Amino acid sequence: MSAAALLAAVGNTPLVEIPLADLGASGARLFAKLESGNPGGSIKDRPVARMLLAARAAGQLAGGRRVLDSSSGNAGISYALFGAALGIPVTLVVPGNASAERLARIRAHGAELVITDPLEGYDHALRTAHRLAGEQPERYWLCDQYANEENWRAHYDGTGGEILAQLAERGLGPPDALVAGVGTGGTLTGLGRRLREANPQLLIAAAIPETFPGIEGLKPLGHPGDIVPPLLDQRLIDRRYPVTLEQAVAMCRRLAGLGLYVGLSSGAFVDVALRLAGAGARGLLVTVLSDTGERYVSTGLWG
Repeated sequence: MSAAALLAAVGNTPLVEIPLADLGASGARLFAKLESGNPGGSIKDRPVARMLLAARAAGQLAGGRRVLDSSSGNAGISYALFGAALGIPVTLVVPGNASAERLARIRAHGAELVITDPLEGYDHALRTAHRLAGEQPERYWLCDQYANEENWRAHYDGTGGEILAQLAERGLGPPDALVAGVGTGGTLTGLGRRLREANPQLLIAAAIPETFPGIEGLKPLGHPGDIVPPLLDQRLIDRRYPVTLEQAVAMCRRLAGLGLYVGLSSGAFVDVALRLAGAGARGLLVTVLSDTGERYVSTGLWG
């Protein structure tokens, strides 16, 4: 497959309705974007493809500079995948608690890995990437998905626009509520801005994981020393729901029983959506199913 064909395959993922009995009792309907349909198997393909193309067009990668960034795993796969297709060398700083499946996929595409202490979390990986970029500016171009404006714009133009169009195809209007989490802040910010333009009364709920062991791909917020991603527009968030790893695992297993084989952040989002509906949210709820459950076999998720 050519690089152009691979890039063209990003986006336009299915919007599926999640038929949980709890939702029917509450009078709400829940729809989710099935992001495992992207070439790299996750929602991160959207912003990474856009960031790399913008960097190449701006001449940021001239002279053979390597793309450098930190990632919990999914964005790392996207960087490695598109880097290989576009002939761009890639270095990734990844916390050691990223699943074995993610690390293996990154290595398969030929990217260079720098593994950091998992107990130090995502913020330590981010600081390490910034340090490397500062020490060797001639070798690295720091993409910095936490601050790159192309990140949230990918979701504003792409994911959000697709949700509105796909709901309209079903004869439905804009959603009444959005459930998302914060990794880089790009998804919540981009989706939140686009969907709130369509419905100014949109309620936005953020899933906030525990600090440790946490949930891969999601940042806890509000703890001393936490780095709040520059991209995150916190003014968009109406409610914050704490979610544990156990709650995310339980929901992933429940969704698998419905034929949806998804990862931990997806389980967290659906768990929060059910609580939101139970607290009185009505109408159309939307979220994202960020990646595939196949990336978590080694973690014990599937028992």
